[in-house]
Amino acid sequence: MRTHIFKRSVTLLAAISLLGISYGQPCVAARTGAQKLDWRKVRLLVYTKNGKGYVHDNIPNSIEAIKVLGKEHGFSVDASDDPAVFTDANLKKYNALIFSNTNNVVFDTDSQRVALMRYIQAGGGFVGVHSASGTEREWKWFKQMLGGTFDWHEKFQRFGVIILDHKHASLAHLPERFEREDECYYLKEMNVNMTILAVNDLSTLKDSKPNRPTIFGDVFPSVWCQEFDGGREWYTSLGHRKEDYQTPEFRRHILGGIQWVVEKQAPLDYAKAYAASPNDSVRHTAKR
Repeated sequence: MRTHIFKRSVTLLAAISLLGISYGQPCVAARTGAQKLDWRKVRLLVYTKNGKGYVHDNIPNSIEAIKVLGKEHGFSVDASDDPAVFTDANLKKYNALIFSNTNNVVFDTDSQRVALMRYIQAGGGFVGVHSASGTEREWKWFKQMLGGTFDWHEKFQRFGVIILDHKHASLAHLPERFEREDECYYLKEMNVNMTILAVNDLSTLKDSKPNRPTIFGDVFPSVWCQEFDGGREWYTSLGHRKEDYQTPEFRRHILGGIQWVVEKQAPLDYAKAYAASPNDSVRHTAKR
């Protein structure tokens, strides 16, 4: 039965790739060549600000997990929930920003939003974890940069996850199909130029609402990456439980996402940063 589900899901994915969403090609650099990356030169900022609304209890564990990874691999980690850190001068210190379970409005001013835009346009990296997709839900640029915006999630339960790119550094350590307990996220306003790396198998949900999206058939994207507006972005919708961040498997999942974002990164070039307003149109397009 599981083999049948897997084959049917792959057939559906092949069909919807005609819509423009790509599977396994643009993120070619997302392979497992960790030996080429000098982690000692990497510095990360973990941002955890939440606006009014639900706040995950996993945030302290997620910070600790990334700091442990830093100690193991030699990279530096700063953590903050203060939007005042979003200035050109401060962000220039970092190879990537990690929005770990941020949610709702996380900036106080438009100048802080512009600083994030300029950082990405200069070639900065972005990693989004779980509820980061619920961040700044009314800001078009942010939704495009992350790849979509949160719509709703299923009741916490066990479901299947199917890996589409098993060579990607964030997934290479996992079986091609595995079960996990999590929240199955559904996003809307999704980009069509992303590379989908893994999908949730909706046919394995035991307690599902009747109005779940069917545009992808029996699956829905759960992990992806893209090049956007000058920078690189990786996102995983997984990681609801605080215990997830204590497991080697999930920590390696996040580490692989960070690796893809920073491993081919050139020095930041703010001459390429053009944003003056959060509403500025995107000039840079993804490399294909």
